[in-house]
Amino acid sequence: MASLGSLKSAVFHREERKMQYQSHIRGLNAYDRHKKFMNDYVQFYGNTKNVHNDMPIKTDQDTIREGYRFIISEDDDMDSTWEKRLVKRYYDKLFKEYCIADMSQYKMGKIGLRWRTEKEVISGKGQFICGNRACNEKESLGSYEVNFSYTEAGESKQALVKLVACKRCSEKLVYKRKKEKEHSPVREKEKYKRKRERSRDGDSTDDEYDKSTNRSRKGQKTSSSANDGRTDEDNFEEFLEGMFP
Repeated sequence: MASLGSLKSAVFHREERKMQYQSHIRGLNAYDRHKKFMNDYVQFYGNTKNVHNDMPIKTDQDTIREGYRFIISEDDDMDSTWEKRLVKRYYDKLFKEYCIADMSQYKMGKIGLRWRTEKEVISGKGQFICGNRACNEKESLGSYEVNFSYTEAGESKQALVKLVACKRCSEKLVYKRKKEKEHSPVREKEKYKRKRERSRDGDSTDDEYDKSTNRSRKGQKTSSSANDGRTDEDNFEEFLEGMFP
């Protein structure tokens, strides 16, 4: 039989492990506790397959990315679900005086805008530093009102926002428009040349048609003049020759 001391030691170690497990569980948040319980359940009562491979996890960041709106008006119902309340809480933390721009695709005329975060406001990014995300220029800054046209939730929207940019980045805002203006005179010249070529082709075909009609008229005149010396009776007698023996 086991001695009394060994039994006390076993009970003590068991209770100690239990207390450690409980303290560990209490230190976790609701989501981490859920993951641990699910993993323990799969490990001890189910197969050895990891539960994370079967359960898609949607984080708060995914929820904000799906429901985020560039501008939320008072007419928008943002209290109906917890997802909308989370998006509204994140939206209220943004500073909506100046924008931060993503000009990585400015040559295609695509420029992304977003509001500033608290860290960017403290550092002066977007107000005392160029608002281009990839530019940190502090000199020759200008404030511009940008008519931002964007598509959100399947709808086309517009918003007039402020953007601070340096001279080099401000040229990127109108890069595509300048290129279109530069190419427009060239396109007009090409269209004019095509019209002239078409008109020339049309004139040449008309001349050829007139020449052919003149030739046919001359042929008709010569044939008629050749037949002018003969009467209808002579022609009829010539037609009847050889028909009767």
